[in-house]
Amino acid sequence: MASLSQQGDDSDDGMDDFMDKFKKEKYSNAFSEKNWEEEFDKVPMFMKTAPDEIDPMKHPELAAIQSIIHDDDRPLEEQAESLKDEGNDYFKEKNYKKAIVSYTAGLKKNCSDSNVNAILLTNRAAAHFHLGNMRSALNDSVAAKKFKPDHLKALIRGASCCMELKKYTDALLWCEEGLKLQPTDKKLLELRATADKHKRAAERDARKEKVKEKKELSEREALLVAIKVSKIIVTQDASDSDDDNRGPSRDMAGLDLDGLCSVEATGATVFLDDQGVMHWPVLFLYPEHQQTDFISAFSESSSFLDHLTLMFGEELPPWDTNRKYSPQNLQLFFEDHEKESLYQVNPETPLIKILQHKRCFVKAGSLTTKYWNLFVSFPFHCQQHNML
Repeated sequence: MASLSQQGDDSDDGMDDFMDKFKKEKYSNAFSEKNWEEEFDKVPMFMKTAPDEIDPMKHPELAAIQSIIHDDDRPLEEQAESLKDEGNDYFKEKNYKKAIVSYTAGLKKNCSDSNVNAILLTNRAAAHFHLGNMRSALNDSVAAKKFKPDHLKALIRGASCCMELKKYTDALLWCEEGLKLQPTDKKLLELRATADKHKRAAERDARKEKVKEKKELSEREALLVAIKVSKIIVTQDASDSDDDNRGPSRDMAGLDLDGLCSVEATGATVFLDDQGVMHWPVLFLYPEHQQTDFISAFSESSSFLDHLTLMFGEELPPWDTNRKYSPQNLQLFFEDHEKESLYQVNPETPLIKILQHKRCFVKAGSLTTKYWNLFVSFPFHCQQHNML
């Protein structure tokens, strides 16, 4: 049997052999100048960002730490705190979605610590805020305040959410509640001043809009009366009209003035001027050349010749290569859609006289008829009908 001294000598000899081998062979997993940053990033303490999915085989240390964080055997308060810290780490990395997941998991622990729950909700509100989920952020701020009414960060977050949602009155209430706790808080003072400014501007704009709507309503009512008094037939559909039933009350029933304006780029609409004179959008069609002219405000008292003299005066349109379209040579017609016939218009006739003709129907509430149409043609290109 070997003596104790011999056993010690054997142990020492073994260590000497190990040390000699260690000096000769480098450690295979040692850090090098090239990969030391990469290796450091694998150590939980030095990690800049956590991996999306933690593989226990690749990151055993991180998996161990995570298991501690999520250890269900610990008190609920500790578990909630750990999840809060996890969420804060994600928040610092601006990974707000993962931060929300961690904060939510902490809230699901239903711990009895009101302060922890208030912080979890306030932090989740901040994450929602940065993602643009303002209503969710506001809801979390309200919930946080219920857990801890004097939680200043929750009050600031609630005021900020209301500002983003343009709820300026509510924002002021949040600010006032916070300033009772901390009268000199700079953020709350700034939010209150901004909220008050926007609230006053919104109220001013609302008053202006109300006045504008009232004025537009008054103008529409006056226009309806003018159309009724003038006995102009306005229908939803030209087929609704007939010679025996021309009563203005029928024509005014369900009248939609929006149908009398252009929904195209011009935006032209029939209107009354300050003297009570109606002005109509009128489209001139030139079928022979497939051309048009548009007058956005044709006064009811003006004659067609007034406009034709301007349109075909000294400077003729480029498409009239034969120079045939002169005011003296032109014929004008309006179309009766129901009878599919044309009625000739005397160019010296005022517009109101044509609009009052029993076969002239102005459509309203129809997106297919934007203007009242006139057909203009050189004499021998169009069959003559009743002269007006």
